Amino acid sequence: MHRREFLSWLAMSSLSAASACRRPVARRAATAAPRLFFTSAGKTCLIRADGSGLKTFDFNVPNQATWQPGPFLSDGRRVIFLSMEPRRDGPGRPFEEYYTQTPTHIWIHDLETGALSEIADKERIAVFYTPALLVSDQRILVQVVKDRVGQIYSMNLDGTDAREFTRAGEGMPYGLSLSPDGKRVAFHLAGPEGYQVWTSDAQGGDRIRVAAAPGHLFFGTCWSPDGKWILYVDCLEGSDPGHDWADVCIGRADGTGHRVLTEGQAMWFGATYGNEQTRGGGSNVPSWTHDGQILFPRRLPGSKVAWEFQPHRPDTDHFNRDYKPELARGGTQICRMNPETGAVTALTVSDPPVWDFRCCESPDGRMIAFCRCGTGEAPALWAMNADGGSQRMLSRGLDAKGADHPRWLPKA
Repeated sequence: MHRREFLSWLAMSSLSAASACRRPVARRAATAAPRLFFTSAGKTCLIRADGSGLKTFDFNVPNQATWQPGPFLSDGRRVIFLSMEPRRDGPGRPFEEYYTQTPTHIWIHDLETGALSEIADKERIAVFYTPALLVSDQRILVQVVKDRVGQIYSMNLDGTDAREFTRAGEGMPYGLSLSPDGKRVAFHLAGPEGYQVWTSDAQGGDRIRVAAAPGHLFFGTCWSPDGKWILYVDCLEGSDPGHDWADVCIGRADGTGHRVLTEGQAMWFGATYGNEQTRGGGSNVPSWTHDGQILFPRRLPGSKVAWEFQPHRPDTDHFNRDYKPELARGGTQICRMNPETGAVTALTVSDPPVWDFRCCESPDGRMIAFCRCGTGEAPALWAMNADGGSQRMLSRGLDAKGADHPRWLPKA
């Protein structure tokens, strides 16, 4: 995998990606504060928006090294998890050759009963499966990597009736999202011609290209609540090989109306944080609010991250950065933008500046979760009211090792 492809896989399978484009679910009357998933110290955690009820998932399944939550089924109670056995890459074993030889497993976990059952385990095509998009309670799109070639398959939840969604060799789609009516899929395709945004029907046919241009890395997709627009970002990778920054864009599903909503690569894209002992990160994506506004982390003028990308040396760890805190300055703030008028409202303001990112709105539209860290620090999980008021820290993570990738659960 290319370095950005790996980071985009992280964005897809991490908690933040799913929070930006959630599927409609059946809801009950709320009886307690909304809940969030987040990751910390390699584990998945659950917490309420008032900071109570911290829980760490431990499924006690033999030989599973990591667990990550994915999409919810329509009942809002059952969630898909990805687990991975101990990684096959490491010292003396290059990532590109050995990482996708690591066996993975896909599960359904019932948050109310605690039941855990493996899915996608019949008629397997390869050892490396990751859930890409749940298109219904019966069909799922899965990333399958075989002989270092990846593609998307549509299959029944149990793994049977696997059909090609993409063709081998054309590149791997990432950042998949489902239209509100469930009929179209948006994705960015990392292929020979660069990173482009496309839509297709739920079977991978009837493709329409939404955004593509030489020298531009178009990344991530998310449908607007009314289904009229697709949200994505544009990184100028030629002048920014570390992919630190990007602009926020929208386009129509029919391939018209591409618009760049920000200027000067204003959004923090390739988020990196921590120090040499707590380093971390992953691709950042903007998200919609319930009323058709856009949330994104806007950089302050002149800001520079502490982790400097090294473009002229081999990338062996898919990070390839040196920690230079003496060069770091500025930060970012969570902003709300009106895509029709371009008006931007800053929701977080810090003095001295910090790095705010991973913003997502709660299902009821009343709160926003985000991560915050100072230069060289591990991030903490924060929440605020939708207007930016009542900002409060929820968790610094397990043993204060950091909290990342917040994702709201569909219901309390």
